[in-house]
Amino acid sequence: MDELDELPVVTDTSEEYLNQRQLLDYRAEREACLEWLLTFGKRPDEAVGYAVGTVKPGAYRMDRFYRFVWDQEGGYTVNVTHDHADAWMKHLARGDTGATNKRNCQKAVKRLFKWRHHEHGRSEWDPDITFAADSSTNPRDFLTREERSAVREAALEYGSVPNYNNLTPAERDRWKQYLAQRFEKPKSEISPSDWDRANGWKVPSLVWSSLDAGLRPVEVERSKVGWVDTDNAVLRIPKEESAKNRDDWVVGLQSRTAEALDNWLAERETYPEYDDTDSIWLTRKSNPYTTKTLRYLLHQLCDIADIDTTHRQMSWYTIRHSVGTYMTREEDLAATQAQLRHKSAETTMKYDQVPVEDRQDALDRMG
Repeated sequence: MDELDELPVVTDTSEEYLNQRQLLDYRAEREACLEWLLTFGKRPDEAVGYAVGTVKPGAYRMDRFYRFVWDQEGGYTVNVTHDHADAWMKHLARGDTGATNKRNCQKAVKRLFKWRHHEHGRSEWDPDITFAADSSTNPRDFLTREERSAVREAALEYGSVPNYNNLTPAERDRWKQYLAQRFEKPKSEISPSDWDRANGWKVPSLVWSSLDAGLRPVEVERSKVGWVDTDNAVLRIPKEESAKNRDDWVVGLQSRTAEALDNWLAERETYPEYDDTDSIWLTRKSNPYTTKTLRYLLHQLCDIADIDTTHRQMSWYTIRHSVGTYMTREEDLAATQAQLRHKSAETTMKYDQVPVEDRQDALDRMG
């Protein structure tokens, strides 16, 4: 069925594990199970299946279960048993993932045995242990679509000053005083070039890159000019400089973000504090950005954008969580995993949720 094309029937990890004949057998097993879940899985007697969006994350988790069994048995098999399932639950219980992920893994395996029961006459599985519900693996807060746009626009306004030539002498004197404090230099040394710098592209390029790439604070801190490929609108992050230090990553950017980076890199060459560093961005005190300075910047942007941060934990990760949430909504978990540079699909699973405003829209449509 066409819906199978949207599902991870055989993951890349499993494909590497299997020889050609095992791969064909495993694919047939998976297709039969997933097709049954889509057609009958929810209420078999009424031929009511699960939605693709429900089956898809479970398919990844079932695949992980099979690979766990292969490791336990020392080789390939599709003859999974209740003992295998209970052993995996104990393995998960000892792991450091949150209870929500563990519960979802258990739910996926129960659906696998539900299929085996209805199609092969095997008994359903009653797990020895269960996991308490929590929300520790869910993003605690993220920017909505509207807030993302507002923050993007606020970055253009942040720190900007009126055009030098459009000011009266009295107005120019007041802005000189402001810029002297901002750039920590004598007022007498403020020149038109300081106006240009105040209206520069550092903050827009930083914010827009983070809104696209979901940059972690440590990635902003470690960022290098060599990452930037504006011709192809991507960041190329080498594994030795990535946060998890496991893989090279190619991360997509909007064309407007690539243009902002192009503008900033050209402007950056004019500032002496960048002469001895290949960091893309430094604070006004010529230090790399940190979690604390990025959090302060985000709060400033929220103030400009009139975003209420009361009762919200607004950090640079709030931007990252918004990328994960809406990339999953617009594309799929695979796209989110690549964009956010997750080694494990498990980590990406926390974004497999419908944003609250979409759920509210659904309620409105439901009447």
